[in-house]
Amino acid sequence: MAALKALNALRAARRVAVLTGAGVSVESGIPVFRHPTSGLWARYSQEELATPGAFQRDPALVWGWYLDRRRLALMVEPNAAHRALADLQRLKGAGFTLVTQNIDGLHERAGSVNPIELHGNAGRARCLKCSRVTPVPADFAALQAPLPPEVLPRCLVCGGRLRPDVVWFGEGLNPASLDQAFAAFEAAEVAVSIGTSGIVQPAASLAFAAARAGAFVIEVNPDPTPLSRVADAWLREPASIVLPELLAAL
Repeated sequence: MAALKALNALRAARRVAVLTGAGVSVESGIPVFRHPTSGLWARYSQEELATPGAFQRDPALVWGWYLDRRRLALMVEPNAAHRALADLQRLKGAGFTLVTQNIDGLHERAGSVNPIELHGNAGRARCLKCSRVTPVPADFAALQAPLPPEVLPRCLVCGGRLRPDVVWFGEGLNPASLDQAFAAFEAAEVAVSIGTSGIVQPAASLAFAAARAGAFVIEVNPDPTPLSRVADAWLREPASIVLPELLAAL
């Protein structure tokens, strides 16, 4: 019944806003951010590595960790959920907005166009001096941790130090991206939350904002979240199963 309600809502909707979280990438083999890591990184908590203070103390250590995360993302493939969302964007056109909490770039590799990456992207670097954003330099990205400090990348424009273009603990999200995300969800006829715990703010508020504005809210998550109690349709199977089935029936 929930799947049929979700299908009918998606069929009729001209404006669809989607939020994806770690659960979508887990199905491609990307570990959940807060789960323990292995190998070189097993002795570090991720909160210790993903902070401005950590980067100031030891930029080589932090860069090494993000290069390893980027390599892992490039070793896996977008799954059926990523591909279904790219197809849904092509179907709905300008009325479709994809917002993601993930930094792995899998949505774009699957064919999604201009996703709003609330937490940044591990494949990009940002200059601490001039704020210019560029891809992580290919020669630097090929290096293995631990990294010597003398190889850390610099901006080709101003010579400033580059940092991963991601949002760390204690930092705010890009205001323009956040405003764009809330505008899309508040205007949506259907809002879909996929593979996210519904805990991390402010992204967790997007679907609730859509519900208050009168949208039909779909949650795709095997586990209950705070959103489950207000969702109009809660689909409890993995996204890589649910989304291709919905798309095929549209």
